[in-house]
Amino acid sequence: MKEYSFYGWQTADMPAVGEEYRQIENPRQLYDLLAEIWCADTCAPRMREKWTTENRTLGQCSITAFLAQDVFGGKVYGILRTGGNYHCYNVVGDCVFDLTSEQFGEEVLSYEKNPEQFREKHFAKEEKKLRYEYLKAKLQERLADS
Repeated sequence: MKEYSFYGWQTADMPAVGEEYRQIENPRQLYDLLAEIWCADTCAPRMREKWTTENRTLGQCSITAFLAQDVFGGKVYGILRTGGNYHCYNVVGDCVFDLTSEQFGEEVLSYEKNPEQFREKHFAKEEKKLRYEYLKAKLQERLADS
């Protein structure tokens, strides 16, 4: 099995829950698809200057976590960061995974006892909602081409 660097990759083995994403077999496959889509345009504007192809998950957490929730179900939780923002990740059943954890390098994040995050609050920021919609549309294009 190919090795990944995102948190929880070893146990991230649930299939897509809906017909729309039936081609996606697990979060590792979703990561592979998104790795070809993440770009400066999908990065949070406040971090865009620092985004590079070497750190492609930078600034992608909330839109990626909510898209992963669309694909696999479950809940999105957030780790409070300095400055008051939340770093979002997914929990499906007993499985915790964070497709964008690589952006933190060697920093160890705590995935326990964090508050649930809701798309209504995150997408109240129009730019974030538009980035999510762009990421989702690009994923759907990739799936239609395969």
